[in-house]
Amino acid sequence: MDGLSKIDTALEEIFTRHLSAISSCITPEKASVLWQNIVLRYNEPQRVYHSLQHIQQLFGQFEQVKHNLHEPHIIALALFYHDVIYEPTCSDNELKSAEYAVESLTGYLSAEQCQHIYALIMMTASHQIDEIDEWSEKAKEKYCDVAYLLDMDLSILGASWSQYKQYAHTVRQEYAHVSDDDYRVGRMAVLEGLLAHPTLYLTDYYYVRLEKQARKNIEHEIMLLRAS
Repeated sequence: MDGLSKIDTALEEIFTRHLSAISSCITPEKASVLWQNIVLRYNEPQRVYHSLQHIQQLFGQFEQVKHNLHEPHIIALALFYHDVIYEPTCSDNELKSAEYAVESLTGYLSAEQCQHIYALIMMTASHQIDEIDEWSEKAKEKYCDVAYLLDMDLSILGASWSQYKQYAHTVRQEYAHVSDDDYRVGRMAVLEGLLAHPTLYLTDYYYVRLEKQARKNIEHEIMLLRAS
């Protein structure tokens, strides 16, 4: 079994476990069909960073913080589906991913659960949490879960420089259709936008562990882009 097959198998087990935990009508056969549809999309040729390896990295993070989550199974499913539709030339990937998740999970999860996953995926577009009108205990729990989801998605920014450099390289490969000059301008705008945030991470857990390194990595990439 090659490396990708091992990742596929391991992630399928995780996917099935989380879906089965909150769905009384899912069978192993139905879960397998849902998973194979996910795999088909994450293995599309235009993907370099947004691949199954990205999902594997996220679940490495998930294992570290799952004890802090109030609805870990919902967060897990949102992670699996948040990049299921990805086309570098399009700007509505999160919307299409959210719609795909609802379409796939309807019939296995409640309408409320599906809409929760939809909202979670949509928040990965802006990496900002929707305003909460009333801070009930339930609202606080949902805020906590969303914050961890978004921080997991940005955890690569706070990796070692060698890991970050590889991440930046794979992102560039996904935009191979863009000229160097245009990519430089666009990428710098994204990175400078990140640095403009008061904090990159919303949870204390990730802020303490990754904020300093993430800002250092981003500043280094900007310096390299300016020099190129």
